[in-house]
Amino acid sequence: MTIPPAIAVDDLQRWQTHRANAWARLAVGVIILLMLLVLARVFQLKTSPDPRLAAAAGTFTSTRDEPARRGDLLDRRGRIIASSAVGYRLFVDPHMVEDRSTIALDLTTLIGGDAIAIDRRLHERSESRYVVVRQLLESWQVETIRNAKIAGVGLDPRLVRNYPQGETAAALVGTVGFEHTGLSGMEHRYDDAMRPRSGRLTYLRAANRRPLWVDARGYEPAANGADVRLSIDLVVQELAERRVNAAVEEFNAGGGRMLVLDCETGEILAMHDVLRAREGWEEQTDDPARQMHPALGRNRCATDPYEPGSTFKPFIWCRALELGKVEPDEVLDTPESVGYRTSYGRLIRDSHYYGPADWRTVLVKSMNSGMAMIAERMSHAEMRASVRAFCFGERSGSGLPGESRGIVTPPSAWSNHTQSSVAMGHEIAVTPLQMVRAFSAFARDGTLTVPRLTAVGADEDDGSFVRRAIPEDLALTTRAALRDVMIEGTGRRARSEHYEMFGKSGTAQLPRREGGGYHEDRYVSSFIAGAPYDDPRLIVLCIIDDPDRSIAHYGGTVAGPAVRDVMEGTLRYLGVTATARAE
Repeated sequence: MTIPPAIAVDDLQRWQTHRANAWARLAVGVIILLMLLVLARVFQLKTSPDPRLAAAAGTFTSTRDEPARRGDLLDRRGRIIASSAVGYRLFVDPHMVEDRSTIALDLTTLIGGDAIAIDRRLHERSESRYVVVRQLLESWQVETIRNAKIAGVGLDPRLVRNYPQGETAAALVGTVGFEHTGLSGMEHRYDDAMRPRSGRLTYLRAANRRPLWVDARGYEPAANGADVRLSIDLVVQELAERRVNAAVEEFNAGGGRMLVLDCETGEILAMHDVLRAREGWEEQTDDPARQMHPALGRNRCATDPYEPGSTFKPFIWCRALELGKVEPDEVLDTPESVGYRTSYGRLIRDSHYYGPADWRTVLVKSMNSGMAMIAERMSHAEMRASVRAFCFGERSGSGLPGESRGIVTPPSAWSNHTQSSVAMGHEIAVTPLQMVRAFSAFARDGTLTVPRLTAVGADEDDGSFVRRAIPEDLALTTRAALRDVMIEGTGRRARSEHYEMFGKSGTAQLPRREGGGYHEDRYVSSFIAGAPYDDPRLIVLCIIDDPDRSIAHYGGTVAGPAVRDVMEGTLRYLGVTATARAE
């Protein structure tokens, strides 16, 4: 049987078409497979390249940090003490510079500087893509660089900490380090609260480093640090610094300290500490860190205890009354012309002799003999309990970095000599912070306030925590005796014409820096006072370290007038109505 020619031709054409389609599908499949293999290889090279290729392959993603502001430090009225601003550092990418041999000269022509130093730095780091040539530019330099639009030259934002008040309260405020973290003072104390969280942007870029794509997961927003409002009032701080510095100069002293405390709230309105080197003097206190920068020095109002001398007497005086060791109207057989000899043979001298005196007069006239007599009626445990009642020997609770507990003789070393010395404010060392806290018992109702360095309402602590030291009636009795000190006693030169004050002076021998013991003719002069008498608002303490004895050295003369002036100025500033001077 013969196949018709037309059918044979159709079958052949179909067979040929089928064969062509099969080869075409095979070719397309092979091509797709090859493309997939190429893509897989590209993916493998991008994600986990051979170590020999990694250095040359580079990356096409970039990450840019977005700086956030560190929180501000403010005074109690919102004035800026420390603040952060954005500054710019200048950097060069040597790989993108058109002419490396002239770039250093081009930059110095625009903004000044040392072209040789820049060129040397670029040469040393020629393989780097980021070479910083100027850490911080001025605003005109930033504008000049932006307008110049030089290839390979860029501006990198960085945070700069500014202190618009200069060295005012420098030791208290502190400073930050290169990474913008607190190194000292309040910058260190509240570092966690003020520290910002930088943002981050990760993006895909082209070979010319221009951004191509930003994934939503590649962006982390920045968060600024919190502001901290301190209890310090810049007006009061400036007044305290000016007056203490003047007293240090007037009496050729080695230094001075002052604290101003709001005894109602516990807020520290001012805290000042100054050291002064004198030619030809062997200074007993130094602070090497302060010589590098005022903000790096230790804050001696918190860190350095001192012997308070007679300013300590009111605390033992009132406790003796509370314990029934003496009656208010009891007349003690204090000496008329020679010192008092204790039962264990120690001779106690007074600066002036008044003869037999009642207990009020012992405090008003600051009679060492009377204090020693009553100290002998107290047991060692009772004397130590009296010291502890006013929280001496423990930190004040202010939170200042490096705060000292002071020095209180331990029970194992307590002796009869210690007993009489402590009653007069010797053989015990306290910090200025401890002193104003303890004295607040007389300005309040017998309770101690906690010194605070943040303004009331600025944090969760409302300043309400107090501790009772003595009964309220005893606090009022002691306050009345301290008012008489300003009229009849060692506080006369510190007496105010405008506000009725109550206070006490102290003059203690200066401890030797080496070898132990005391200098015979060098002193620590201090004065502490509260006002107004009827409704106390402030406590002011001033300590003048090692005044020139040839000029003056008694606390009422050296430190008292400074306390009066700062008390008057601060009360007027706070709007407290003047009170009549007691007669």
